[in-house]
Amino acid sequence: MKSMQEIKMEFQNAAEEEIPELCRKYRSDSRKGVQSILTQAEKRMEKLRDERLRLEKMRAYEHHYEHLGYVCGIDEAGRGPFAGPVVAGAVILPKDCEILGLNDSKKISEKRREELYEEIMEKAIAAETGLIGPARIDEINILQATYEAMREAVGKLNPQPQILLNDAVTIPGVDIPQVPIVKGDGKSVSIAAASIIAKVTRDRLMREYDKILPQYGFASHKGYGSQEHIEALRKYGPSPIHRKTFIKNVFEGRS
Repeated sequence: MKSMQEIKMEFQNAAEEEIPELCRKYRSDSRKGVQSILTQAEKRMEKLRDERLRLEKMRAYEHHYEHLGYVCGIDEAGRGPFAGPVVAGAVILPKDCEILGLNDSKKISEKRREELYEEIMEKAIAAETGLIGPARIDEINILQATYEAMREAVGKLNPQPQILLNDAVTIPGVDIPQVPIVKGDGKSVSIAAASIIAKVTRDRLMREYDKILPQYGFASHKGYGSQEHIEALRKYGPSPIHRKTFIKNVFEGRS
């Protein structure tokens, strides 16, 4: 008779499709430890089934438009911060591509976003970003800068998509048909993937800025208007990567 440790290792090392057979194999083993291992394995399988059902619902738009050709998801990160660029992501995933845990980047931990970023980049047919810096944001406003970043990301894609699924917006100056989807990063796997690509790219860049300008704390707040960031701004003044049109209220009423 195998020890519980041996059985535990057997489950840990088993491929997903082997788990049901292992559960049947040890169902008659009355030891509490073994039954606990089976319960944990069954819960894990149930979570996987639920996750796959969730992802299948998030493929509804992709399935609806896949007859047109390559479907591309578009999203951005960094419209609200005081500092740094706005970054757009554009991602074309293979049909029925499975990336477990794919979701709106704001609902995922930083560690998990980094892991998903690597998986998306590995599995995507194409994945690109567009980046527009603070000076340009100040020049043309954040909405127009966001559109510009999105056009840049789409323009870099190879192959080019036949349909764009956008998170809430319609991008001017793009000839490819577009479908704006409100809260699309939670409704479309392609948009969710784009949101992660954009967010991770921007966060990595802000961590690099933090090495050059450590006094502002960019690694922690990523340029958003936290109390720590506001206090640093008032103490040190704006840096070259601050958006002048975003921070003017911080200094209003100050001599």
